[in-house]
Amino acid sequence: MSKRIFHILLIIVVGFLVYSNTFNVPFHFDDRNNIVENYKLRDLSNSWPPSGSRWVGFLTFALNYYFGGLNTIGYHIANLVIHIFNAILIYWLVVLTLRVVKYQRVIVSEYQSSEVSDTMILGHSDTSLVALFSALLFVAHPIQTQAVTYIVQRFTSLAAMFYLLSLVMYIKFRNQSERPSAETRIGQSAISSQQKLPAARYTLYAVSLISAVLAMKTKEIAFTLPIIVALYEFMFFGNNQFVIPVKTGIQDKNEMDSCFRRNNRMEGGYKRLLYLIPFLLTLLVIPLSLIGIDKPIGDAIGEIREAAQETEAISRWGYLLTQFRVIVTYIRLLFLPINQNLDYDYPIYHSFSNPQVFLSFLFLLSICGLGVYLFYRSRHNLTATSFTNPPSPPFDKGGMGGFPDFRLISFGIFWFFITLSVESSIIPIRDVIFEHRLYLPIIGIIIVFVSATFYILQAMIQNPRRSLIACCSLLATAVIVLSIAAYQRNIVWQDEMSLWEDVVRKSPQKARGHNNLGIAYKDKGLTDKAIEHYQIALRINPDYVEAYNNLGAAYYNKGLTDMAIEHYQIALRINPNYAEAYNNLGAAYYNKSLTDKGIEHYQIALKLYPDYADAHYNLGVTYEIRGLLDKAIKEYQIALRLNPEDKITRNRILQIQRNK
Repeated sequence: MSKRIFHILLIIVVGFLVYSNTFNVPFHFDDRNNIVENYKLRDLSNSWPPSGSRWVGFLTFALNYYFGGLNTIGYHIANLVIHIFNAILIYWLVVLTLRVVKYQRVIVSEYQSSEVSDTMILGHSDTSLVALFSALLFVAHPIQTQAVTYIVQRFTSLAAMFYLLSLVMYIKFRNQSERPSAETRIGQSAISSQQKLPAARYTLYAVSLISAVLAMKTKEIAFTLPIIVALYEFMFFGNNQFVIPVKTGIQDKNEMDSCFRRNNRMEGGYKRLLYLIPFLLTLLVIPLSLIGIDKPIGDAIGEIREAAQETEAISRWGYLLTQFRVIVTYIRLLFLPINQNLDYDYPIYHSFSNPQVFLSFLFLLSICGLGVYLFYRSRHNLTATSFTNPPSPPFDKGGMGGFPDFRLISFGIFWFFITLSVESSIIPIRDVIFEHRLYLPIIGIIIVFVSATFYILQAMIQNPRRSLIACCSLLATAVIVLSIAAYQRNIVWQDEMSLWEDVVRKSPQKARGHNNLGIAYKDKGLTDKAIEHYQIALRINPDYVEAYNNLGAAYYNKGLTDMAIEHYQIALRINPNYAEAYNNLGAAYYNKSLTDKGIEHYQIALKLYPDYADAHYNLGVTYEIRGLLDKAIKEYQIALRLNPEDKITRNRILQIQRNK
């Protein structure tokens, strides 16, 4: 078995072990709206033509439903496969980056082994270990549980998959397009940048571009992909230092420099720009998906403005200031993942002079500055002291060895901030912090951590073998500890009660946690405990519409119809467009034999939400009671079309047809 295959199998095994207790985890939270009650997923034909900015993700949910209905096992298997494949893509990304053409100015003779080349590039004899531990830390980190175990967050992991695939394919394309012909001898002829690339290389480019579009059609976080591709081009292909396999080493540095200059003049920046332009054009995919392409320009601009601010409860400035603190919290969670929470109760900051905000800003600015400094050092200090013999790690005659590590660390820092920018900048989102938003940015931090670990320990321990053992021991321990933490975190997700009890324990003043815990208790038949938590939610937030509606439903289930009506009406005074409250109020009036009022409120609910299956069913029942059988069948049929698994509705239709 080859080393690479063993590494990939190890990644797969660790992934399945960490998430082996998640296959029976039920639907949670936003799973209800996006999957369970999203009746458009019940028919694959609704997935065409492709529309919306998350079309690819919804298509995968529709396929899950087509093959397995609402059995969560299939959904969890799909999520885990995506997660493990992402880890393999990270492995591939790091390997390619550490072996990328133009990485440093050294000559590798064909008589030198690949291990010698790796030593030149990284300062140790096995670059694949950096890739392996990067992938293992990614697949095992407990912060990823929200994006993997929480089914609806497939949007995040799937977008990350296409994101990574696009970048990896682009790197492979650029590596092949940059690599000189094996027949070329330096000194005899200039390296031609005008070589005709085989069709296979352009296939890599096409796959990269298609993956970019699919990422954009999965989730908005992919908007930064063209920026990352351009950054990678600049950092790793944008200079004249690279590894060239040749048949004999070259001792003459002047001859080597002359060759580089000729190649650089012929290549120029225009060709790289041509590679990047199609990726830059993909920036239009998300705005066009959000607004549609058939709207007038004025309406389109208005919808873009609305989409760029999910909530007006937080100003752009306040959201940005809060994100300085949030990003520091994210970094803490990456290095110390304790007290994880599905629903953080996070304060909103409004002043830059707030000490916590200002110090967080300085901390983040210093990290960005470190990234710039390390990139500068990697460009200006990376020189080979010998064209035929590699420098002895971790030091060479020209200074500290391993400067390619600096560039990789720098790239990881930039990756973290760029990929986080969509959800942590000036676009206000109702929830200022969610752990799944770290799914893509964590890759940068992991690359920084693993590369820095190898670099620092090699600098501290002069013996290469001992330093390698120390690196592997430290990182393997981290993988084991994180795997155990992730497995334990997944236990919290085993049912709604355990999940929301965990939230309420950690965010006792968050109204939503109490409301959702009340729903979990209601589903278990614990109506009194449900009422208790609905009331707590309303004490925390007296304008919490959903809590009034849920409290009304709880009173209705206890037979307290008048109290139920009172709370439904309060909910509708706060939000007159709340379809669920109209439906519930209609049911309460029906229960009091006020069928006309019941019909009136069902119809209002359906006007607000035409695909509301429960309202169609309730309206059908009311028509049936009043003897309007044709109207009843029509409403039942609509409800059944929206929810084909509803046996009660199907039986009512059959009963009416038999009695006719």
